[in-house]
Amino acid sequence: MRPRVAVVDDDRNILISVSIALESSGFAVATYADAQAALEGLARAPADLVVLDIKMPRMDGLEMLRRLRQVSDVPVVFLTSKDAEIDEVEGLKLGADDYIRKPFSLRLLIERLRTVLRRAEVAKGRRGGDAKGPGAKPIEQGALVLDPERQECRWKGTLVPLTVTEFLILESLAQRPGHVKSRAQLIEVAYDDDAYVDDRTIDSHIKRLRKKIRAVDPAFDGIETLYGAGYKFRLAGGA
Repeated sequence: MRPRVAVVDDDRNILISVSIALESSGFAVATYADAQAALEGLARAPADLVVLDIKMPRMDGLEMLRRLRQVSDVPVVFLTSKDAEIDEVEGLKLGADDYIRKPFSLRLLIERLRTVLRRAEVAKGRRGGDAKGPGAKPIEQGALVLDPERQECRWKGTLVPLTVTEFLILESLAQRPGHVKSRAQLIEVAYDDDAYVDDRTIDSHIKRLRKKIRAVDPAFDGIETLYGAGYKFRLAGGA
């Protein structure tokens, strides 16, 4: 069956363009122009994933997510404006799985939704005991702890809210400290093979990763840039 995606946004143009793009990419789509209607609709017909605008009248996306999380763990991807970084962090803390900044590429949006759905399926299989072999063990590298099962990142014991894509990139770097990963390799980790993503997208993810960890520890310098080569994770006092 086709994955069912619910799109919630008070902007009619976004509802139309996103629903057309999703349907042409093999998704079943339900659209809602406000959060209350979406909550009622999802109660009647649950979705596999929700695309949710943060800034909406009457009930915003954050409040809808709070209410949704009381009854469902459906994956949620936020649509945010460029200046909504505080809302993005709050949304991730509430249980959002990723966010897309407006204006956005429809192709990139679809790719990110597919990534979130894949990770949700893996997690669902592990919780149900259907996954092959044991679940992925936490990665511990110095002050960094990554838990792939829960998609949690902790630095010096403090939770750092990351998107799915940010988590995948950091996980790839942390698996082999000191080993350089090119931008192309990080694109392969975070996106499907048929996605077009340029190097600047990876640079933006790395920038946000550093910023989020430095909000916990201003002295963080564990992700090193090697100009012309890529990035590597560096343990304190190590190469």
